[in-house]
Amino acid sequence: MTRPEDASLLRFARLSIGASIVVIALKGVAYWVTGSVGLLSDALESIVNLVAACAALLALRVAAQPPDEGHPYGHEKAEYFSSGFEGGMIVVAAAAIAVTAIDRLLHPRMPDAIGLGLAVSAVATLINFAVARVLLRAGRRYHSIALEADAHHLMTDVWTSVGVVVGVGAVALTGWPPLDPIVALVVGLNIVVTGLRLVRRSASGLMDAALPQSEQAAIRDVLDAYRKDGIDYHALRTRQAGARRFVELHLLVPGAWTVQHSHDVIERIEAELRAGIANAAILIHLEPIEDPASWADVGLDRGTVRRPEPQ
Repeated sequence: MTRPEDASLLRFARLSIGASIVVIALKGVAYWVTGSVGLLSDALESIVNLVAACAALLALRVAAQPPDEGHPYGHEKAEYFSSGFEGGMIVVAAAAIAVTAIDRLLHPRMPDAIGLGLAVSAVATLINFAVARVLLRAGRRYHSIALEADAHHLMTDVWTSVGVVVGVGAVALTGWPPLDPIVALVVGLNIVVTGLRLVRRSASGLMDAALPQSEQAAIRDVLDAYRKDGIDYHALRTRQAGARRFVELHLLVPGAWTVQHSHDVIERIEAELRAGIANAAILIHLEPIEDPASWADVGLDRGTVRRPEPQ
């Protein structure tokens, strides 16, 4: 384990798995007693929740492994695979829902025992809502994209269930069977949007996208405060791997400073950055501000971007 909270993350993932099993059983019963394709779509999404929760547990186990010779930057990016897999599974579930709903549109029939089915589904929805809130708080607290993705998926399932309950209830009130598969199609479209959003976020993380603008601004605020001491900086680059954030920059200081004094300043800057940016791994490259060569390495590849020499 690289962090003390990793054990807590695994416990939350196991909670999600246990809750998913209970919810699948309840929604399966709801579909069995009613034959409603809307409730079937709800149950199918819960099966996806279970598979995704298992994937999240596996990803968190891998992400918790400490850096090693083959992975010196750690294993936190494993969480993005879990989130992307979950997004893909959501899209597959939506396709299955659409196929079933279209067939029911072509061959409509009234659901049976609607009252009992909706009551069972409501209990499952309450369980999902409670677990989703717990996972979302934990994901934000520990900066875990895998838990956040699982929580958002569960919340999507909650709203899906609410829509299904309303739709199936409307079928009972109106006596119009096609309303049941229409609700299922709307549910499928809704979860596709969630799935694509998760895939996009995962791809962004795997492509080393920069930290959010708010966190970049916090970094620049710390660095700008040191300019009054004759210090400048450039080549600021940031990225995120799961819960870990990486910050790299070049710090330009007066050439007459001693190594010890420069080191002390860097230590203070790093401490201030870590106080504002959680789980940050910071790398600062020291350069003399008077040397023209110090201004030739602003870009990722040395010399690709040049800045005028200081006057």
